[in-house]
Amino acid sequence: MDELELEFELDTRLSNDCIVMGDFPLCRLLLMNDSNYPWFILVPRRAGATEIYHLPKEEQHQLIDESSMVAEIMADSFSARKMNIANLGNMVPQLHIHHVARHEDDLAWPGPVWGKHPAVPYTQEKIDKIHSRIKSMITEEVSFVLNENMG
Repeated sequence: MDELELEFELDTRLSNDCIVMGDFPLCRLLLMNDSNYPWFILVPRRAGATEIYHLPKEEQHQLIDESSMVAEIMADSFSARKMNIANLGNMVPQLHIHHVARHEDDLAWPGPVWGKHPAVPYTQEKIDKIHSRIKSMITEEVSFVLNENMG
């Protein structure tokens, strides 16, 4: 573990709005606590990183690999019509990448999900189901440590 990972702290807004699912080699996987949409966020565990180019090349590639894997798993698991993947950072400068599985019948289709409708928090039962789904979706070839505080 390097110094930048040791100094990593999840932004307060992400902590308040999300549920920690676990860690890939580079990123923390979060579930946005809004049951209106299947919505995960990857956050590289690197203190001070606000842009992808702040990461060394090897970690940029790792980020893309982890993002692509999350997108593919989500597309399959949630039968997504389209995967929306975005790195914005206007409200939360900490480097993070949103992954939202979109459907033609979702509340915000075809527009962006941000600020369209009030968030509807997940029930604990639904969080446990999603956590179990993540366990079954991630293959043994992928290094992923589940959050032990989940079901």
